[in-house]
Formats: sequence, structure tokens, C-alpha cells
Amino acid sequence: MELIPVILSGGVGSRLWPVSREAHPKPFMELPDGQNLIQKTFLRASGLEGVVEILTVTNRELLFKTEDEYGSVNKAKLAQGFILEPFGRNTAAAVAAAALQLEATHGPDAQMLVLAADHLIQDEKAFAEAVVSATKLAAEGWLVTFGIQPTYPETGFGYVEAQKDAPLKGGLKVARFVEKPDLNTAQGYVSAGNYFWNSGMFCFRVGTVLEELRQHAPDVVEAVARTIELSRLTSSNKYRCLALDADAFAEVPDISIDYALMERSSKVATVPCDIGWSDIGSWNAVSELTESDENGNRFEGEVLSHGSRNNYVNSEGRLTALVGVQDLLVIDTPDAVMIAHKDHAQDVKHIVNQLKASSHTVHLLHRTVHRPWGTYTTLENGERFKIKRIVVKPGASLSLQMHHHRSEHWIVVSGTAVVVNDQKELMLHTNESTFIRAGHKHRLKNPGVIDLVLIEVQSGDYLGEDDIVRFEDNYGRVDK
Repeated sequence: MELIPVILSGGVGSRLWPVSREAHPKPFMELPDGQNLIQKTFLRASGLEGVVEILTVTNRELLFKTEDEYGSVNKAKLAQGFILEPFGRNTAAAVAAAALQLEATHGPDAQMLVLAADHLIQDEKAFAEAVVSATKLAAEGWLVTFGIQPTYPETGFGYVEAQKDAPLKGGLKVARFVEKPDLNTAQGYVSAGNYFWNSGMFCFRVGTVLEELRQHAPDVVEAVARTIELSRLTSSNKYRCLALDADAFAEVPDISIDYALMERSSKVATVPCDIGWSDIGSWNAVSELTESDENGNRFEGEVLSHGSRNNYVNSEGRLTALVGVQDLLVIDTPDAVMIAHKDHAQDVKHIVNQLKASSHTVHLLHRTVHRPWGTYTTLENGERFKIKRIVVKPGASLSLQMHHHRSEHWIVVSGTAVVVNDQKELMLHTNESTFIRAGHKHRLKNPGVIDLVLIEVQSGDYLGEDDIVRFEDNYGRVDK
């Protein structure tokens, strides 16, 4: 039996702002042990028995960032595939696209294990055992969920109710899915013993899930199939990539796999499991990953505390001092600080909504922005000027481009740069520079084996990132 983990990486994680942002979402947040959630998910999936490939469904803007994160942990060089969404269309579309693609590449008898990129599972042995049980049920034609044994009456999760009188080998038949309950109802679920947290992880045979989708959500699977017909599939020695057509994908119904299929099908089973699962849904959940001191405080970074109790501080860039406060969340990043009472951790998303409404870019980007070729960090931004630190990976190059409204001055800090500046090609070394006038075509390449670091000083009437015309690009970003 072939098993293909399908990693869904589409959520922003607005409750984890200001670290999680649209261009650097929750799966890429580094945890105290130095790994991020998407790396942990990849490693957990690749270690399972029978895995022949890992397929990731993500936003097309995150492809190269995801590739970098996988590359640092994919020591076995496991085969990879990507499905790139132009925008989010919920989980039913993502699952349908993955199933149709896997049917074409691996056949209807292959099994897909659907995992979220932003969940944490701390007991990987128990998880692997649960997957074995799930694959056996999937082979019999069941759509399998992973039901998490509730340890307390959580009101922020949906629940799965299992039929007490319908045991299956390795699992239970599902009676129904229930929405997030109030506290009294949740307490009743925990006491009943046959209610489980809905983890959002699934396992099914490819042919079975497509049959059930065609029966219960034909509009979803048909629209996704039309999208795939109009989409571009490319292959390389690194991975296979299906970039979904934006116009066709916009016609796909925006609905979750739970609503579209799992709540309608009569073939749903659950594997109850206790695997140390967390959806890392708030800063309270993140804080639990750090050891507390004698006053119940949990600190990441340099923190001084006097008379303070039960606080969590995440401040890697500078010293933070607490005096006489308690039950606070303090999250400090170079361009934003968030302070919240622990009882209101779920309300951080409302700040993000305000930022979006005001078109403030701090909900979208960090000061350091990842690009396929490397990163840039905005050091200072003033009237008619901007200063950036640019890092270009070995062998990488920026697009051949032009700006209408700004000129740029590049100064090499370390490494070697090959620069196209209008009609000239230059090689620049440490402490050498070049000036690029507005309207001139230009390009930057790192021909060396170490990172190229330079300082860019922009000046002009308009310094927005959208003032760019690309003529050639190694990463498929040329303007049509």
C-alpha cells in the first residue's frame, strides 16, 4: 500500500500575530526547540511506514519558503509534490485537488493522510500507531478521522461523537460532528467518554474519497477538476508542481471538508488517540512549550522581572522588563509589540482585522521578508528614502527588472555580486558599489558559494514594492 501524506498549509494564524503574518504564517513560526511547525509536520510524515511521497497544498507565494524549510530537514531526499493555490478556497477544495492529483499519479488505491501544517504532536510513536489503525480502516472503505482524547472541557474545538455500539477494528463509527460547545456541554462530552476533539486530520483511500465527494459535494470536485484541466503542471529533479489556474479556482465553492463531506457521509470512522496533540491556536498554547520559573513566568529572550507572576514574554531582539504585573502575554517583534491579558488570547485576531481595515502592512509582512532568492530587511524607511539589507543565496539571482519611480544604490558588505546595470555587467566585491537610475533595467546575482550581503539605499517619489516591472525571472514571476 502506498501512503502519501498531504500537508495542508494555508492558514494565517491571526491569533499568533505579530509573529504570524500573511507572508510568514503560523506554520513557519520557530518554536523554542529551533524547529517550526511545518518542519515538524514534514519530519513526522516522512517517518511513517509506507510513505512514498509528500504532497503539500499551499499558497503559491509560499512555495520557495516551504521548499527551504523542507530542504533543511529532508535528509532522505523523499519525493515531493506541490499544489499551489492562487488564494485560499478552504479545505474541501484542497483535499479534492490533492485526491485528483494523486489518482492521476498513484492510482485510486493509494491512501492519503491529510495533515495540517500548523499542528504540534508530541507523542510521535502513538501517532504512528494511530496512522496504522487508520490505514487499515481506510483500506476497508472508511473515511477516517483522528479523534483526540479530550483532557479537559475545551470550548474552542469541534467534537466528534462516536457510536458506542459500533466498534470497528482499531476505531469507532462516527455518529455525528458537533460544533464548538459551551462549557456545560463540553463537560458533558468529556464525562460521556465517546466524544473526541476533531483534530482536522484524515486518512482515506483516494478512490473512496473521490467517490464520496462526487456523491455529497459534486460541485466541489467538478469545479476542482475543471481547474486542474486548465492548470500548469511542471516537474523537475526536485519536485512536481501543479499551479492552479486562478480564474477557474475562483469558481470552486468555499467550504470545509467537514461540511462538504465528513458530516454528510455514512462511511466515517474515527481512531481515538492520545498523541500529545495541540493546534497551537493561541499564545497561551505557545507559552506551554516553555518551562516556567518559580513565579509561573515563561520567558523567551532576555527578560528581567520584579514582582511579576504568570506572564509569558517572547522577546528575542531586545531586553524586556516586567514590574508588578501578572497574567500578561507580551510578544515583541522589531516592528510591533502585542500585550494582552491571558484571558483574552483569542481576541488578538481582532487587532489583525483592524490592521487589515486600515491597510497597515504590519499584518502582512515582517521587516525581514523572504523571497525565492533570499531575504531583505527594511532597516529604515523615511520620506523619499528606504534602506534595506539584502541577502542573496549562493547561485541565486533577482529578476531582470526596472523601477519607474525610484533609484537604487547598492553597496556590497560581503560576498561577490554580478550586477546588470542598464547596458553594463559589473562584478562587485566587498565595499564596492553601483548606482542604478530609475528606468534602467538591472539585475543582481550571487555567483559565489557564500551568501551575498549588501545594503540598498532607495530614493524617489514612490518606494512601494509594487513599483517593479520584471523582464526575466528564474522563479516564474515575469509580468504577462
